[in-house]
Amino acid sequence: MAPGRFRFERFQLDIHDRQLRRDDAPVELNGRYLDALALLVSEPGRLISKDRFHDEVWRGVPVTDEALTQCIRTLRRQLGDDAGRPRFIETVPKHGYRFIASVERIGEDARPGPEAATPEVAAPGAAAGGSWTEFGLLGGAGMVGGGVAGAFVGLFYGFGAAPEPLQAGMGAASVLLVLICISVALGLIAGAGVGFGIAAAGFAPDRKWLWSLLGGGAGGLLIGAFGKLIGLDAFNLLFGQSPGEITGAAEGALVGAALGLGAWLAGRFPGPPRRTPGFAAGGLAGAAAGLIIPLIGGRLMGGSLDLLARQFPQSRLSLDPIGAVFGETGFGPVSQVVTGGIEGLLFGGCVVGAMMLARRAMRQPRSR
Repeated sequence: MAPGRFRFERFQLDIHDRQLRRDDAPVELNGRYLDALALLVSEPGRLISKDRFHDEVWRGVPVTDEALTQCIRTLRRQLGDDAGRPRFIETVPKHGYRFIASVERIGEDARPGPEAATPEVAAPGAAAGGSWTEFGLLGGAGMVGGGVAGAFVGLFYGFGAAPEPLQAGMGAASVLLVLICISVALGLIAGAGVGFGIAAAGFAPDRKWLWSLLGGGAGGLLIGAFGKLIGLDAFNLLFGQSPGEITGAAEGALVGAALGLGAWLAGRFPGPPRRTPGFAAGGLAGAAAGLIIPLIGGRLMGGSLDLLARQFPQSRLSLDPIGAVFGETGFGPVSQVVTGGIEGLLFGGCVVGAMMLARRAMRQPRSR
């Protein structure tokens, strides 16, 4: 909800100054209840779901439905409203609430008449709780987080493939640099796909956990399928052969869905104001997906790099030293499971953590 001043019947609500007045006399409301009223008044005539109240008023702090019921009950009492014959707040059973009184926006953005809804109210998706600005910022944050994760993954495999870069000379240094660049590029693309998919759940009216999971999965699937198609075509064009079953749509969908669930869970955990659970929730969800994928026959970046190394033995790339750490000859199943968990941990933690930090930064002014 954008800061502004609204008038309905004998009341004036100033969101910026956080005041509700009746005939110029202040009406006492605590911060949470004022936020709830502001959310209702800023979108008159539109259903505000219970999920939106939990997300935008309690900001992910777990509360029961009774807390929301008590909030609405208090608002009605302060407004002189009656639940049986409402003039202001209408209950939509099992779904949420709707502000039914005529609302006029006053001040510099005022428009004539009681239907003076703000552009944010009329924008596509606003009725479901999302905004295009938030969608862009959250998706962009996911993209940046993916790039950061890619840098860490590139360093991990770069040093694993060249364990003694200083002694090995320029060959090992070039392997490290190339892997970092490739990993960052892939991380940015994957982070954008998953991040924008998860951010799209903000437009859903309810059951956002499901839409977050589906959005992340869809974004991961599309990026994975596109990346695999381009990668195989590029190798066929350049070398006349492709490395086979590199990571693709199925792996992307599983990781994206896991991160979507992790992002939703991150918004449900309480925490100190200066901390966010996004890194932990996203990291754990991503690690779980990264561990599962090799177990069911899929491959992430480590398995794909190993395929490339074996398809082109003349290259300087070899992940056998990583396998040796786990007592395997080559980059075996144990190595793929462990490194898959590490990849998922880094990617999930950075993508979801960046998105939660962006969301916290966008909503911080509302906590004043």
